Amino acid sequence: MRLLRSTDLALRVLMRLAVADGTTPTTRDVAAAMEVPYTHTAKVVAELQHLGLLEARRGRGGGLALTEKGRTASVGGIVRTFEGDGDVVDCEGPTPCPLNSACRLRGALRRAQEAFFATLDPITVTDIAAAPTGPLLLGISKLP
Repeated sequence: MRLLRSTDLALRVLMRLAVADGTTPTTRDVAAAMEVPYTHTAKVVAELQHLGLLEARRGRGGGLALTEKGRTASVGGIVRTFEGDGDVVDCEGPTPCPLNSACRLRGALRRAQEAFFATLDPITVTDIAAAPTGPLLLGISKLP
């Protein structure tokens, strides 16, 4: 299974904020540290803020901070939110699959997708930012 770029970026932003050590990096800081476009990061940050997983403050002394809800959020829940509930394959597209009425593959893929999410459900943002990941995140996030 391949995650959308926005899902990957959302998890990386949350991980980085989980180890922020009292600092409040800006969206621009996080984008630069992760070497991703600012515009993509800004969209993901807006969605994470809408979900209540982080706070974004503007102006002098502003920046991003993880909320308590963000620290304890389920990675599976975050991935589900960003990936959506769609099927793994598009059987209904512009040219519907001729096997659609009797296909067993779609159900098997749906169960596999749910097993993937279920594996991630008990894991929190704090868990994925713990050592050895946290110190490494801090090391690569230092801006000149």
